[in-house]
Order: sequence, then structure tokens, then C-alpha cells
Amino acid sequence: MKLLMEDFTIVQSRRSAVAAMTKHGQPRSLQVAALCWRRNQRGKIRILLITSRDTGRWVIPKGWPMHNRSHAEAAEREAFEEAGVQGNLRHESLGLFTYRKQLGRGRSILCVVQVFALEVQTRLKKYPENGQRRSVWLSRKKAAREVREPELRTLIRKFNPDAR
Repeated sequence: MKLLMEDFTIVQSRRSAVAAMTKHGQPRSLQVAALCWRRNQRGKIRILLITSRDTGRWVIPKGWPMHNRSHAEAAEREAFEEAGVQGNLRHESLGLFTYRKQLGRGRSILCVVQVFALEVQTRLKKYPENGQRRSVWLSRKKAAREVREPELRTLIRKFNPDAR
């Protein structure tokens, strides 16, 4: 899937979006992520946040694109590996956000993250990163307050699984 400049509507700073693009219009460091959600017993939407392994900050499952998988399918795989969740995946992107990925020794890169919605149906007891992260289900409002990335906050606040 080719990402074009108009796909960066969620990016608040045009400077950060332009800096993240190559001369061919592709993100320099594209990652994919799953916005994992479910409804509680009262029908309210809850968002799953997990901690990052390095800093312990609250994030959504994300990782690098994978060969032989669409970006949505790679995001779904990250959700399984990092949070042990499975469910109904939407193949349309919810939007994008950017963040600085720390590489160590004071180095970092700007990553563009394409986000896909995953309605969680199952949470497994055994999965690849079990025990390496904490997780929590929160309302959209509380989840948005917990993440550091402003563009991800906006995606979470505006997320409406009933909108088509």
C-alpha cells in the first residue's frame, strides 16, 4: 500500500510529516499498529493499552511491516504477539501518528505509524510476549490521556467503530 502526503491528515505538524517522508513520498520508518478495542457489559468502548518494553510508557501494539502480510495483517500479528489478543480486523487505516523511536546511545528516528482497528474477541493466556508488558482496558478519554503521542491521543479520542 502506497502512503501519500494526503494520508497524513492526522499529523498535526506538516513539518514532522514532511521530515518523515522520502523524496518518493514514502515514510522513512513506517510501522503498523493495532488499536485494540472491545465493548464492556454496558456497551461502552474500551481501548487496550500495553506498556512498552523499554520505557514502560503506555502504547498500543505496534511493529514493523512484515513480508507476505498486508499492513493491517502485520498490525494484527503485533497485537497477538504483544498483547495476546485476537479478533475482527478492519483493513482500512484509521490514520497515522508519528513518534521518535529511541535507538540507544542518544540516537533516534522519526517513525510514522499506520493504525488499524481490531475488535478484540479473545484474550489468550499464552502468547509470545506474555509477562513482558502490563496491560489495561480504559475508556477512550482515559486511554487518550495515558499515551504520550498527541496524534495518537487524537486518533483514540475520535475513534468510533460504528462510523463507516
